[in-house]
Amino acid sequence: MSHHLVIANALRYTYPDRTPALDGVSFRIVHGESVGIVGANGAGKSTLLMHLNGTLLPASGEVRIGEEPLTPDRIPDVRRRVGMIFQDPDDQLFMPTVESDVAFGPRNMGLPEAEVKSRVEAALERVGMTGLGPRPPHRLSGGEKRRAAIATVLSMSPDLLVLDEPSAGLDPHARRQLIGLLRAFTHTKIIATHDLDLVLELCERTIVLDRGTVRVDGKTREIFSDEALLASCRLEKPLSMQGCPVCGKRPATGS
Repeated sequence: MSHHLVIANALRYTYPDRTPALDGVSFRIVHGESVGIVGANGAGKSTLLMHLNGTLLPASGEVRIGEEPLTPDRIPDVRRRVGMIFQDPDDQLFMPTVESDVAFGPRNMGLPEAEVKSRVEAALERVGMTGLGPRPPHRLSGGEKRRAAIATVLSMSPDLLVLDEPSAGLDPHARRQLIGLLRAFTHTKIIATHDLDLVLELCERTIVLDRGTVRVDGKTREIFSDEALLASCRLEKPLSMQGCPVCGKRPATGS
């Protein structure tokens, strides 16, 4: 059994005000894939992600992690395997110091303190924050907060990373650091974002959500080249695929 397998099967969810959020969403993601989830505001991206670690449970259909249904009794185990990184890093940084935030998950797993310390050091090193463990999270920059939030997940040794708008609010340098960090994570990644250029760099496959349904699921560059499709889903081509606004020259196409 692969712990890295993620399956959504006819997933449906309705908000308490009876607004449909997901309407029959189905897909299969296998070990090592990097998959972008894109769509306009209200398409269902964040709602879908919250189903992947049991934050929300579907009205009908099912989510499978590792070939077994995600049921209420499996949520603690699934959350150890599925590292969820929220849109706002302040939602994950609530302890007095960065290192205590990164240690929170391993300590709650009941690991020996020596193992906790080792995991904290390794996670901070992976995100380029060695030496910043004693710093209070509120003293970090936006990019540092994002990397610290990722470290809190990496310390749990997840099989999969699930990220909601990971580049939101980052300056170009911090965004480039984030892309390098995510590229180095070789396990399965699922990234929901409005940043189509980030998806183009990190994800060979993209799922486009449109009003709670899967509009298309396929190769990223092919989808992002279809201007009519993007326009019908209230999306635009990534900036790196658009022509120069001055000379009209289009960028060279890659593989």
